[in-house]
Amino acid sequence: MDTTDYKILMQLQENAKQNTKEIASKVGLSVTPTYERIRKLEQQEIIKSYVALLDRNKIGKKLIAYCQVTLTKQQKNLADSFKREMLLLSDIMECHQVSGNFDYLLKIAVDDIAGFHIFINKKLSIIDGIATIHTSFVLDSVKDSTAYSL
Repeated sequence: MDTTDYKILMQLQENAKQNTKEIASKVGLSVTPTYERIRKLEQQEIIKSYVALLDRNKIGKKLIAYCQVTLTKQQKNLADSFKREMLLLSDIMECHQVSGNFDYLLKIAVDDIAGFHIFINKKLSIIDGIATIHTSFVLDSVKDSTAYSL
């Protein structure tokens, strides 16, 4: 990748809905090479997908919680099972295996505290192999970005 590719990626992160002609004019190329570069970035899976970013408050997802999950044992089959379960729970926006005092960090988006209570008691805590769950709730978002600095 060169600086032009990075410029294209920044443009797409800013607004993936803009057309190739608009991107080309902003990065200093003509339409055809810009199109070819975007296609190459897609084929290399540097661009994984195109999505619409929603305002979570306007769709009712007013509560964001981060759960620190510790498993009962450090065994591959238990970790694999846990990962499969995480993929099935739509309230989980992100799941990261981490180093440190706990094993996984989950980002949960729900409507309200009652929705979180249901999520914890009827979905997350029933998964085999979880030893502890510690939760922090987002009070205010100072920065909430999806764009990587390139």
